[in-house]
Amino acid sequence: MTHAIEIIDVTKRYGDLQALAGVSLSVEPGEFFGLLGPNGAGKTTLISILAGLSRASSGIARIMGHDVTDGYRGARGALGVVPQELVFDPFFTVRETLTFQSGYFGLRDNDAWIDEVLENLDLTAKADTNMRALSGGMKRRVLVAQALVHKPPVIVLDEPTAGVDVELRQALWRFIRRLNRDGHTIVLTTHYLEEAEALCGRIAMLKQGRVVALDRTENLLRLHSGCQVVLRLDGVLPGVLEAKVAERREDGSFKLSLPDHASIEGVLAALRESRVAVLEMEILQPDLEEVFVQIMQRS
Repeated sequence: MTHAIEIIDVTKRYGDLQALAGVSLSVEPGEFFGLLGPNGAGKTTLISILAGLSRASSGIARIMGHDVTDGYRGARGALGVVPQELVFDPFFTVRETLTFQSGYFGLRDNDAWIDEVLENLDLTAKADTNMRALSGGMKRRVLVAQALVHKPPVIVLDEPTAGVDVELRQALWRFIRRLNRDGHTIVLTTHYLEEAEALCGRIAMLKQGRVVALDRTENLLRLHSGCQVVLRLDGVLPGVLEAKVAERREDGSFKLSLPDHASIEGVLAALRESRVAVLEMEILQPDLEEVFVQIMQRS
């Protein structure tokens, strides 16, 4: 099967700066894939290479089997990118912008799809408005529409909801989920980790130009998060458990950080031995933010 995205040992240098240091990963057709990392990790550099805005120093990158350099026409036609920056032509209306974007890909009579995209992104009322007159959130909607106007099989969203309101965020994800259900491959970069956790089936984490984690989302949560337990006690916490305390709360409860769920029995045994009763106990569910922080620290 042809990968939607295939990246093999890709490096990128800017003078003395090593932006990418041998990145290898693949994304399968129909996946909703997360690409996460702190600022400067290399996410945008990697996207720029896929989009043909930058050339890798070495390695191979393909979109739907098309090499981004040697087969650039096929690669460009198979990819839609929503960039971080608000880039727009101030001389056109929203509809004119999307019509010109269609023309770049050789599409004629694309009005029906343009209308559908406008409706799903709540842009219909702004279709004949000049781009200069739009708010920042509306301009970002147009960037999303531009990326979708040629119905690419692979869509890359680079911080698509940065600085936008909740209503737009919800409308955007409804539309993107629908496109994913229809078979489009989605690659998302975001600092809103709750979005990645809810949407992405697999996640790659980058740090300093290297992949430091790559797995299904549920596996990352299970293997890297450990276990956190909140206890409210009828008595003093035994000294043997002091090293496990992650937080002392104002209500007198303790949050303990444990390596796994099996360790809970050891905590309860220590409490029984010290004859300290448990008034309340809560096992906290791990989230992707905790996992992300742990992996970045370990790497």
